[in-house]
Amino acid sequence: MVKLYPADKIYEEAAFIGYYLHWNHDEIMAMPHRERLRWCKEVSRINSRLNNEPKNVFEV
Repeated sequence: MVKLYPADKIYEEAAFIGYYLHWNHDEIMAMPHRERLRWCKEVSRINSRLNNEPKNVFEV
C-alpha cells in the first residue's frame, strides 16, 4: 500500500516557502517533499534565531 502525503501539509509547506522566500508555485512544487521540508526547517531556524527564541520553545 502506498501512503500519500496529505494535501494540507503540501499547501502549508508551499505557502511557508512562498511567503518567506518568494519562490513561485511551480518552483516549490517541483521540489521533492524532503527538500521542501528542509527549506521549511531552515527558514524556521533562522526566524527563531533572529527572534532570540530558544531552540526548544518549551525551554524556560
